[in-house]
Amino acid sequence: MTPGLSLRRQLLLWLLLPQLVLWLGGGALTYRIALNYAEKALDQSLSQSVRSLARQVKPLGSGLLVDFPKAAQAIIEEDPNDRVSYMVSSPPGKFLLGNQAFAEPPNTQQMAPASDAPVFYRMDLAGKPMRAVSLELAYGDADTPQRLRVQVAKSYVARERIAQELIADLLAPLLLLGLVLSVLVYAGIKRGMAPLTKLEKQLQDRSVADLTPLELTTAPTEVHALVDAINRLLTAVRRNVSQEKRFINDAAHQLRTPLAGLINQTDLALHESDTAVLKARLHKVHAGAQRSAHLVNQLLALARSGSEVSMAEVDLASLAQDVARELSPRAVALKVDLGYEGAAHAWVRGSGVLLREALANLIDNALRYGVSDVPAGEEPTVTVSVQQISGDCVLAVEDNGLGLSEEQRDQAFERFWRGSDMPGGCGLGLSIVQEIARRHGGTAHVLSVQPQGLRVELLLSAIPAPPQATRKPEA
Repeated sequence: MTPGLSLRRQLLLWLLLPQLVLWLGGGALTYRIALNYAEKALDQSLSQSVRSLARQVKPLGSGLLVDFPKAAQAIIEEDPNDRVSYMVSSPPGKFLLGNQAFAEPPNTQQMAPASDAPVFYRMDLAGKPMRAVSLELAYGDADTPQRLRVQVAKSYVARERIAQELIADLLAPLLLLGLVLSVLVYAGIKRGMAPLTKLEKQLQDRSVADLTPLELTTAPTEVHALVDAINRLLTAVRRNVSQEKRFINDAAHQLRTPLAGLINQTDLALHESDTAVLKARLHKVHAGAQRSAHLVNQLLALARSGSEVSMAEVDLASLAQDVARELSPRAVALKVDLGYEGAAHAWVRGSGVLLREALANLIDNALRYGVSDVPAGEEPTVTVSVQQISGDCVLAVEDNGLGLSEEQRDQAFERFWRGSDMPGGCGLGLSIVQEIARRHGGTAHVLSVQPQGLRVELLLSAIPAPPQATRKPEA
């Protein structure tokens, strides 16, 4: 997977690209405004020219006297690139003087005989676009009224030259300001990114084992929030690593003791000639091996409870009945009444493997320790139950032994803590149960039972029964 743009480049792109677009759009808009004002100046020049030319055409009796010197005409037509053309006609449209190729003004702009307001329009003359003005004047007497039209046209060369000069004068400073702004934006982004660069350097320079919090004194609020989140993560990782180290040390200690006992017993057995004593030592070796195997299995279960597992809909009541049924032969051998009561079906979302492991640990603890101290004359009982209460599924295992004191109940979920001196246990069963409950978003509790006994509960969130569970079987 190819990495994307860096944050610095993204900021530069999103800050400078809109600036460039706005600069180009502003330049185009400024050019249009400059053309508009240049056209107004051109219209004003045309208006002055047409009135000046009209003053040179004077009524004389029933005719006209045109006082238009050849020198003035040469000056008007001198520049071929910005030529000024004119035409005098009377009546309007009948050529008298000037350029005969003049176009008629638009019909909608024809002037009344008595009007002296100029009319501006666009026309093509000799294949070139021109800006033209038309002025109509009345002359003659009341018996013989006459009309005179004077037209003047100029090319758009002057207008475009004025607009281009105006654009050059305006956009050059704007371009310079844009460059200065770009430099300031880059410097600002570089300065703003400095805390992140410092944070990156701190993370790169530290060792893998260094989980101390990061230090960043001067930084924006967003960077402080990021550092706080990283520090919280580091704190959680440091706590987990510390717990795992303690767990590994405790596990090593717990494994070292039975293994040392096994080695000691086998050494003695190798030098023992008495068959009865040898058999007794072999029994001790077997018991130690069983305890070691149980401890390894518990450690593997604890490790499995912390790994990633897939979640699905699980019928907790059916699972509890199955586990109780599987362990009933052991209960019968121990003369313990193991039974189930509660709902027929109760659905949760979780891992059937982990939930089965948790329930097996609870029943094993109850059979191994819970009913070991039942008062004489009472039948040992272990009851597995599942109930749905207020949106929660309560999985419980209850025995009628003497239970635990309040102080012992507070320590019950600690790893390698044992509430009994009976051989065979390793103090991990309830820790596994608590970890599995946490993996399912639930909780585990140790409660006392009146008049006597102990009850361990798992509270898990209930879910509706899936459609396949409610579908009737086909006949």
